[in-house]
Amino acid sequence: MILDELLIDIKQKSLVEETLNSNNIYIYGTNNISKKLSQMIKIKGFINDFTNEKSYLNLPILNSQDLDKKIYIISCSLSMYPLSAIRNLNKSGFYNIVTVLDVLKYSTLKFEDTFITDAKIDLEINFSNYEKIYNRINEVESQNIFRNILNFRKNFDLKYMRNYKVDNKRQYFEEFLNLKDGEVFIDAGGFDGQTSIEFIKHSPNYKSIYIFEPDNENLEIAKKNLHNYKNVNFISKGLSNHKDTLKFDMGSGSASKISEIGAITIEVDTLDNLVKEKITFIKMDIEGAEGLAIEGMKNHILNDYPKMAISVYHKADDFWKITEQILNIRNDYDIYMRHYTEGTDETIMFFIPKK
Repeated sequence: MILDELLIDIKQKSLVEETLNSNNIYIYGTNNISKKLSQMIKIKGFINDFTNEKSYLNLPILNSQDLDKKIYIISCSLSMYPLSAIRNLNKSGFYNIVTVLDVLKYSTLKFEDTFITDAKIDLEINFSNYEKIYNRINEVESQNIFRNILNFRKNFDLKYMRNYKVDNKRQYFEEFLNLKDGEVFIDAGGFDGQTSIEFIKHSPNYKSIYIFEPDNENLEIAKKNLHNYKNVNFISKGLSNHKDTLKFDMGSGSASKISEIGAITIEVDTLDNLVKEKITFIKMDIEGAEGLAIEGMKNHILNDYPKMAISVYHKADDFWKITEQILNIRNDYDIYMRHYTEGTDETIMFFIPKK
């Protein structure tokens, strides 16, 4: 696997220098990355067209329509719509726009303990592990996706993400899954039940569904959304490698997760303990706890040989560690990869039983 060499865009480098020397800087987006950046440079405020909040970190949040077009903007949109954010700012007449990736690439500012920097470091340290997984992937399209995302991480360049878009309906349900009648579906990280509803569209004659969602508010919504469907089991637990009670941060909607600073406690257990019938398809998006959950479903992987769609974007090393973990349990899977946003989020690794 050969990755691209770092290319320097002289025009963008110059604009980064001009931006950082300006006294008229605004940050687009209010997230952890923008928080870190605002602590490193002097800014006048934040831009967010999708919130009613008026301030963030004691600085004003403004709508882009209310700002002079000559301001300097650093976009910190990275997870879902980074390219759309830039296009929309351009359409609105702004032209002094750089991204936080440009800042990382062309300045001396350092962002420690963030996904984008951790991913680059892990790629450098563990390149041989990435290459091993790349060579194990069975499909050219999946290899191209794998390589594009690694180039994006290595070079801090959004051009590698131009072929991808947000696609919530297709996510987890590619044609190569070949879903049939009688499927037993595990929806791990079920949120509001919409993924299970999408599964039913692809397998209307399913046998049973198990929705795991530790946030009871989300689970109640899922119950309402699926009240007309039969053989749906709603389980108010998280999946892990052993039975336990853990703290849980429920303030992030679909991104709620196990956390030491969580305000509530939840129960977790293993999939091997909780489901006794043969499983045919596992979808898992549980905000970084995937590795622990896989440990707790070894018997189902060994004995049932299920199809799996596993999120591999929550931790910097998920690409190779999760794949290696599953192949160490069973090494007779075909591997596919798909990506469903313009940025860092929603990369899914599929494990398909060999025909």
